[in-house]
Amino acid sequence: MKILMLSPEIAPFSKTGGLGDAVAAMTKYMAKHGHEVRVITPAYGSVKRDSTWKAYPDPVRVELGLGMFSECAVWNVPFHGAEISFIEYNHFFGAPEIYSKRPDDSYRFAFFCKAAIDFCEQSNWIPDIVHCHDWTTGLVPAILNTRDNWRRTARAGIVFTIHNLQHQGYAPRGIIEYLGLPWGLFSPDNYESLGGLNMMKGALYHATKITTVSPTYAFEIQTPQYGFGIDGVLRHRSRDLVGIINGIDYGEWSPLIDKLVPANFNADDFSGKNICKAELQRQAGLPVKDNVPLFGVVSRLADQKGLDLLASVLPDLLSRASMQVVLLGSGDPMLEHIFSNLAGMYPEKMSVTIGYNNKLAHMIEAGADFFVMPSRFEPCGLNQMYSMAYGTLPIVRTTGGLVDTVIPWDPRMPGQGTGINFHDADPNALRWAIERALQLYYDYPSEYLSVRANGMRKDFSWDRSVEQYEKVYRDAIETRKGAFPPPAKAKPAKNKPAAKAKDAPAKAAPAKSAVPVKPAAKSGTTAAKKKK
Repeated sequence: MKILMLSPEIAPFSKTGGLGDAVAAMTKYMAKHGHEVRVITPAYGSVKRDSTWKAYPDPVRVELGLGMFSECAVWNVPFHGAEISFIEYNHFFGAPEIYSKRPDDSYRFAFFCKAAIDFCEQSNWIPDIVHCHDWTTGLVPAILNTRDNWRRTARAGIVFTIHNLQHQGYAPRGIIEYLGLPWGLFSPDNYESLGGLNMMKGALYHATKITTVSPTYAFEIQTPQYGFGIDGVLRHRSRDLVGIINGIDYGEWSPLIDKLVPANFNADDFSGKNICKAELQRQAGLPVKDNVPLFGVVSRLADQKGLDLLASVLPDLLSRASMQVVLLGSGDPMLEHIFSNLAGMYPEKMSVTIGYNNKLAHMIEAGADFFVMPSRFEPCGLNQMYSMAYGTLPIVRTTGGLVDTVIPWDPRMPGQGTGINFHDADPNALRWAIERALQLYYDYPSEYLSVRANGMRKDFSWDRSVEQYEKVYRDAIETRKGAFPPPAKAKPAKNKPAAKAKDAPAKAAPAKSAVPVKPAAKSGTTAAKKKK
């Protein structure tokens, strides 16, 4: 299949969280499975360029509303058997940030949606599948179903993936006029929401198939508790909604080959992990002790991630338990302050690094004994799978992809489990889970090693996830065909006597095209460029 991925970010070029990693890995493994894959994404000012970037020879004409157009450049870059096309339009994407806080953020991604479609048409690269990732691509299904439904790209199956329902993309109604879309889209059973547009909500109505990143999350978002106001739309489309766990890229996250850690190891020989733990303790400024459990955290410090729960229980735990904590993250200034203060109060038990450091993230996964993820909701989560791959036991709340991937350890069932699970988003529940981890480490040492090995032997590769996406793609293609039925076959003519010469028409009527064709511009006329 020819697969078009539309995404606001793709690692390592642009990334704010798990979306960039997921799109990059999915692209690589789709190409590995023999598909022709192209990713279209913006060329932000922060994206690093090198000699592999090749400019598309012609400016791409982006047709907007009210007869206006703009032009952008496109750069093509090879990527693990696939290709990335970067949309360069400095007025919207010249700044370094991916998601801006400016009022025109929705216009930035509205332009991106239209530019991606116009580039496919002008470059004559017509996909079988258009795979849209998150709210920034939410206008693409409507464009293909309305304004551009006469174009070849509109015949593709449209798959929309929800990576995080919390971020839905609220936009002013002027977006409709800006793109030249029909005003019928501005209705409660379409894109309208709170007097403006909800880009994700509308995409859910217009996409052929909908996916999200774990089976449990697919169920949760159909409930008021996790549906963020559009659970009714998701229940309406439930027959077309599928939850598929993200895989992890073992080329980047494997203790066998990781070049960012001091020693490699596997489930049969943990000596390398012991080296990683000692080096992590040294780098973190903690006493090097192999007989004290080390808890790791790599996270955005945000309400979703539940790190406020951890902040509320750590003072008590650090004051009385023999344990160490290494935290890497940034976000909520109050949480940054609380964790930094705790590190100052307990310098031999806690180390905090504010920001993000990829090497340190790998070191924490490889060197920690436990990894704490107390998320209030987690669509899929990657760190719990990274942790299991590195023999680090995840401590997770039973939500979304966390409950789908981590099997709870229970002392009544020896030899089972891959981590510690707790149910309520509550400080007492998290305290219980951490104390259970301490119990496992100190009181059941052989069980601890068994649970560690269990996690390392789990298969979270993208190959399994890709097979499920291939099925969704095939279903989307077949469903989309029904929206564009082939023209009816002409009935065979009955034998009639030949017409006399005087009855013959003077000139045959031209055949009508099955697909509407846009009229050519008259000589001497040009479209007015949109002025910014």
